[in-house]
Amino acid sequence: MIVISHRGNTNGRNEIYENNPLCIEWTLSRGYDVEVDVWCDEKNNRLSLGHDYPQYSIKKKWLNENKKHLWCHAKNLAALFWLSQKSGYRFFWHQKDDFTLTSNGIIWTYPNKEITKNSIIVAKTKPETLFYAQKEIYGICTDYPECV
Repeated sequence: MIVISHRGNTNGRNEIYENNPLCIEWTLSRGYDVEVDVWCDEKNNRLSLGHDYPQYSIKKKWLNENKKHLWCHAKNLAALFWLSQKSGYRFFWHQKDDFTLTSNGIIWTYPNKEITKNSIIVAKTKPETLFYAQKEIYGICTDYPECV
């Protein structure tokens, strides 16, 4: 089972550092994959990370160098389009859908919904993370990867 850090968090939610490229690099260095929120500004040809809005500008080179360990949540249509035109990125788009299919054929699953062996479940709490860690699934995306 793969364990994915939610926005770079490792031991609980920390809104100050979520999607911060330095925090993500630190989390990657600890051996975790990371789910990141990607925005694209087509007009200015820029990529950014951030949950509710484009908060941290990033270089395309940074995203490309880390793509093997990132799960990119496209936050706007331009980001979805940009990611879909590139090779090797794992990406998806959703809002509150129960399920969405990632670019590599994995089922990204909203918290507390049905799961399969091909599901990555988003676990919001430590107890949920521990519960799903016992299941036969593809992976867990959580703010608590260190407890798995």
